[in-house]
Amino acid sequence: MGVFEMSSFEKGTSEIAHALADATAKGTFTLIGGGDSVAAINKYNLKDRVSYVSTGGGAMLEYIEGKKLPGIVAIRGE
Repeated sequence: MGVFEMSSFEKGTSEIAHALADATAKGTFTLIGGGDSVAAINKYNLKDRVSYVSTGGGAMLEYIEGKKLPGIVAIRGE
């Protein structure tokens, strides 16, 4: 899984992407985060079949960890 750019190694990534789309269809919230993950979900034309696509993978993980992000702090005036 992960080397989806090469057809001989893309099966794992494709299976995970399709599993996420199937889970979303059943009501699960799914989130794709970061450049390579976004590229993979786009390659399989599944971006409209997941809940949310974030282009900021590292920032998204920091936010989930509870860290304050400078942009959000500025917007909120914290």
